[in-house]
Amino acid sequence: MSGPVFDYVRPGDLNEALASGAQAGSAYLAGGTDLLPLWKVRAAAPARVVDISRLPLADVEAGETLRLGALARLSDVAASPDVRSRWPLVAEAIAASASGQVRNMATVGGALLQRTRCGYFRNDAFPCNKRAPGSGCGARDGENRGHAIFGASDACVATHPSDLAVALAALDAEVELVRHGGSRRVSAAGLHRLPGDTPHIDTALAPGELISAVEIPDGRGACAAYLKVRDRASFEFAVVSVAAVLRLQEGRIAHLRLVAGGVAPRPWRLAAAEASLMGQPPGPAAFEAAAALAVEGARPLAHNGFKVELLRCAVRRALETVGGAA
Repeated sequence: MSGPVFDYVRPGDLNEALASGAQAGSAYLAGGTDLLPLWKVRAAAPARVVDISRLPLADVEAGETLRLGALARLSDVAASPDVRSRWPLVAEAIAASASGQVRNMATVGGALLQRTRCGYFRNDAFPCNKRAPGSGCGARDGENRGHAIFGASDACVATHPSDLAVALAALDAEVELVRHGGSRRVSAAGLHRLPGDTPHIDTALAPGELISAVEIPDGRGACAAYLKVRDRASFEFAVVSVAAVLRLQEGRIAHLRLVAGGVAPRPWRLAAAEASLMGQPPGPAAFEAAAALAVEGARPLAHNGFKVELLRCAVRRALETVGGAA
């Protein structure tokens, strides 16, 4: 792989990594399943690569909550008996992601920080405000079958690709961020930004910040399902996906999260659909009405109007799955 000269650093501990990562032009490298392909197509060109792959951040700890180290491999997380029994939505979303070979390399933190799969972003022959701010958005008036129907802007209509991010948002997970000199937490639902007029800024991370772990509340007592609609059965990104988490109390819906993927620049919470079902007994009529609310406000582009009906059907099916199992 040819290109500009860069520095390579393999820090001995987290503090050293954060100090190196705080320097301008730095990029963290873990599994490399996203950064290296971006580098090859010139959508990324770090001046300094900080290799964090050997830091002790790969634990999968199940107690009152599930704590996933940022460097835990997706395949290890999905294979954990605790994850499969108590947080099955996490295992389902991972199983629907990429290929087995990629899951053996990809990490939890890297899965959350994947950049868009928009062809205009990954081909420097076309304009893309995410890759080159101010150059324009080729997808808005070009080929946009896979692009957003919610949350887009004039500057960017790309969608976020992570299956795991959708599941974590539905599970009310929190993401632990560390930086040189401090740490903080953000909700999984709040980790990713809408593009607005700065689509090159994907997340709430400050320069040099690093995801160290994800913490997920106890999932017992709720039924969950991850539904992914894609163009082929394996190694494909979602055209539309839905993560649903439902808990009943005395025959009525006491807790519900519905989060969609493949339709927005970040995992898209379907709050109106959720609200319509709270306190209601589960049933086909209620689920159909909620599914109709889920697509209100959609703004499809020239080639992706089919996503509106696809999302409506996916929401209804996901609700039927969790509602029938509750």
